[in-house]
Amino acid sequence: MAEGAIQAGCAFFAGYPITPATGIFKAMIDELPSRKGLALSAPDEISAIAYCIGASMRGFKSMTATSGPGWALMTESVQYALMTETPLVIALVQRLGPSTGGATQGSQGDVLLAEYCTSGGYTIPILCPTNARECFELTILAFTWAEILRMPVIVLSDKEIAMTTESVDYESLPQMTSQDRPKNSAFVEFGEYDKERKNGTYYFHALHEIPIFSPVGGSRKVTATGSAHDKAGTLQKNSPETIDVLAHLEEKLLWRADDFVAVKQDLDPAAETLVISYGISSRAAQDAVRQSRKSGAKVSMLTIQSLFPVPRKKLRQATEGVKRVIVVEENLRGLYRSVIERYLGPIQVRGVNKIGAMITPAEIRSVIEGAV
Repeated sequence: MAEGAIQAGCAFFAGYPITPATGIFKAMIDELPSRKGLALSAPDEISAIAYCIGASMRGFKSMTATSGPGWALMTESVQYALMTETPLVIALVQRLGPSTGGATQGSQGDVLLAEYCTSGGYTIPILCPTNARECFELTILAFTWAEILRMPVIVLSDKEIAMTTESVDYESLPQMTSQDRPKNSAFVEFGEYDKERKNGTYYFHALHEIPIFSPVGGSRKVTATGSAHDKAGTLQKNSPETIDVLAHLEEKLLWRADDFVAVKQDLDPAAETLVISYGISSRAAQDAVRQSRKSGAKVSMLTIQSLFPVPRKKLRQATEGVKRVIVVEENLRGLYRSVIERYLGPIQVRGVNKIGAMITPAEIRSVIEGAV
């Protein structure tokens, strides 16, 4: 993740050590200064994310990393980044909860805590790697999404991915780059508004448009407020323009939802069973699917790398002709399953769930072959 962030152009990192996210923290502290960036050890998680938001408001790509308890402290500032349309990447490494929980135990229990941390239930993009290489690739993608959309993006991993040693051929890593946010460098004619409003950092025509970024401390005054505001950044309450701004925060992503999708499909046209998983559990699920196929089972596999916005079209494509869906995730009641069930239609949906230990391929196989 640190290598991906640096290749993406991350210039600022602030964090607070917390298991199992400390590997990212240490790598950024060690590496970023030598790559012309700034990395700080903050006194706490609230300060860490506030530092990152401030750096991003100045125009620098920024990132922080944490785990469950630290994430709980950060959520107010995540909402501030959302409201001020500030690009930010947050690496959230899951561990067993709730509360302090098991710091060195794995889990996939933060899925809904991460996604629904905002008042109003705004969609926050969440990318979910399954291995070390994907940590690199999806972190770069997270920076592109954050910059284009001008909003926080979460890279959701877990203890097993964070603390498992894997070999990576650095020379084979793709030379990916991250896009930069469009910046306001000249006056642009936007209808009847005066120049100050036209070039404000929150101005848009239609709800789905993404405003041109203006840095705080630049040549134009920028009001970066977490309070409800109009397109000029002026505090307002219930004016039609303020309501439009609040609606725009969601619409700018949903209008582009089909473009912000990352999945891996391994589909059998004759399959009547589809296995869906993400993160570390998808590795066991993929193994189980391979073994079941050797036993003659007709089964497909869908690994979801972008949990939110929900990849609805990919779900529909993968479930064509399927009679049953099995969702594999390491949590108590099937958190992501509770989200995607509504998009699966009249299909039998079953979960494979567990806490306190990883789900094994054998446990998944027993459900696949029992369902066939």
